[in-house]
Amino acid sequence: MKKVGIIGSGTMGIGIAQLAATAHCEVFLYDANFSQTEKSLKNLKTTLNKLAEKGKISTEKSLEIFNQIKPCQEIKELKDCDLVIEAIIENKEIKQKVFAELETYVSEKCVLGSNTSSISITSLQAELKNPERFIGIHFFNPAPLMPLVEVIPGLLTENNLAQEIVDLMKSWGKSPIIAKDVPGFIVNRIARPFYGEALRIVEENLATPEQVDDAMKSFGNFKMGPFELMDLIGIDVNFSVTKTVYQDYFFDPKYKPSLLQQRMNEAKLLGRKTGKGFYDYSEQRQESRAKNQYLKTENQQLITDNQIFMRIISMLINEAVEAKRLGIANDEDIETAMQKGVNYPKGLLNWGKEIGYPKISEVLQNLYEEYQEERYRQSPLLRKLN
Repeated sequence: MKKVGIIGSGTMGIGIAQLAATAHCEVFLYDANFSQTEKSLKNLKTTLNKLAEKGKISTEKSLEIFNQIKPCQEIKELKDCDLVIEAIIENKEIKQKVFAELETYVSEKCVLGSNTSSISITSLQAELKNPERFIGIHFFNPAPLMPLVEVIPGLLTENNLAQEIVDLMKSWGKSPIIAKDVPGFIVNRIARPFYGEALRIVEENLATPEQVDDAMKSFGNFKMGPFELMDLIGIDVNFSVTKTVYQDYFFDPKYKPSLLQQRMNEAKLLGRKTGKGFYDYSEQRQESRAKNQYLKTENQQLITDNQIFMRIISMLINEAVEAKRLGIANDEDIETAMQKGVNYPKGLLNWGKEIGYPKISEVLQNLYEEYQEERYRQSPLLRKLN
């Protein structure tokens, strides 16, 4: 697969293009908005020059990578590709329309992949003429740096294709894992409580976003707290994934979206990309962190930092245990996914052993008794673990 097409030249698309070009592939980059492609290539050139200046890559290598990427003004220019990866808006109907058009141009041997983070691979491939050559190839942002790639075969995907893509991703220097085609796959399913429970704590006026972030960083050693991370990802993107997972699990209360996050989305307070989200990024950044737009008050934090940490980490560990029970991935891949996909400081299954599964069970039971909500139900496997 030496000729690789990328559909979508946004942050993910250009990142995947850079990655493929670095692996000596000839890359064909297409976006319906050609000015976006030009802008992204200009930014990529700046990035590569900086890498060369810092000695991370040679000047020759930076030029080689850039010259491997061919901007395309029409989708039919991808006709000779061996592999095409779509990285556009998270909308099933739009993706299906793009793939239906693409199929009219590429050969029957061309593999079609989607970088979707939460949409069912089976639902995307079902309308295709050759659904067996379709597969999920989910990178994490920024694609050139984050090692994890989730490879997701749909129900109609040819049996050997997943392993072929795993081998290809390894040749690109990635750490691929095979995931079942379930809502959110591995990472976005298991990680939902990191955001959802943090939002719930703030919605209940038990603590501010800054206090929650501080608790997760000080007690859990997370590099970023949930609100900092939502601001980085984009509150609209994070909210969209949560809604998709919630709907696709037939409105399971565990994945219920946050009204606070919806209001932030409606107000266009989307995080770093708009200059303001849960934190304000519009001021000059002379301070160590951006100013929080939520004011701290003495009576606002009604639970301790340790209680915040235990509430969120217990929900995360419970979700990892349930993924293990359902065979969404094996233990090793679950641990790898969360550490290499979202930079968790430890694998959640081992973290559960460290804290003690009975303690995790106790925290969830107390939350269930307090709220009387299915949101806090335990995995049937959790109580059996010691």
